[in-house]
Amino acid sequence: MSHTARKTFLVTGVTSGFGKAFAAAALAEGHTVLGTVRNEDSVAAFERSAPGRAHAVVLDVTDFEAIEGLIPQLLARHGQVDVLVNNAGYGHEGTLEESSLEEMRRQFDVNVFGAVAMIKAVLPSMRTRRSGHIINITSMGGFITMPGIAYYCGSKFALEGISEVLGKEVAGFGIKVTAIAPGSFRTDWAGRSMVRSARTVEDYDALFDPIRQARQAKSGSQIGDPAKAARALLAVVDAPNPPAHLLLGTDALGLVRAKLAALSSEIDAWETVTRSTDHA
Repeated sequence: MSHTARKTFLVTGVTSGFGKAFAAAALAEGHTVLGTVRNEDSVAAFERSAPGRAHAVVLDVTDFEAIEGLIPQLLARHGQVDVLVNNAGYGHEGTLEESSLEEMRRQFDVNVFGAVAMIKAVLPSMRTRRSGHIINITSMGGFITMPGIAYYCGSKFALEGISEVLGKEVAGFGIKVTAIAPGSFRTDWAGRSMVRSARTVEDYDALFDPIRQARQAKSGSQIGDPAKAARALLAVVDAPNPPAHLLLGTDALGLVRAKLAALSSEIDAWETVTRSTDHA
């Protein structure tokens, strides 16, 4: 057991990837995990992993009315949610011109609106109790970008910003908010969980085809270990002063530092123009 008292975690998307690793690590530490799954077949399998402490509920995070009804039931049954981990999400790949607006709506519904709906459902009880921790799983794609994942990066940039604002709004209530941004990890994100738009515009072939091929080839051999990410998440939960933002993985660290350095340089280069717009 960690030095933190046993807690009740609510983790979305526990059947695979990060969610599965997060749930397993929390259960191994003696915590209780309420995990959302996509179908009834997954309920029994999850609950067998730690009888009496692993509880599964079927939920699509884009069913916002279902979320509103589910959370009060979970609170009545389990008393409280100490830690909400918004993990459910997926990646969309495709150049912006080749990707439909409906694909963008779906990406934001899952990655952003679903997370916010979960937050809004648990926040009143945390605020009343004056304690709780909300952890949003974002991505290094919430800081850095690359061609072909505009919708994904947009959703993760949004969740990073929402997390930061929320942390400032609820700090006075004893509630902590952390956005955890992983780099490349050995999950299904670039494999079966990735939604890929069809290629329709030849002008993008030279730029994007190599990127798509490299991502598919690397799937399953990324540098990041989900089990180690889960241990990092538990360390954040244990921390008396957890970070507002946490990068996971040396690739994320290098790429985000390079982005911040380039941004700082560009700000400096255009500082005169920036200052020129003030009233004299």
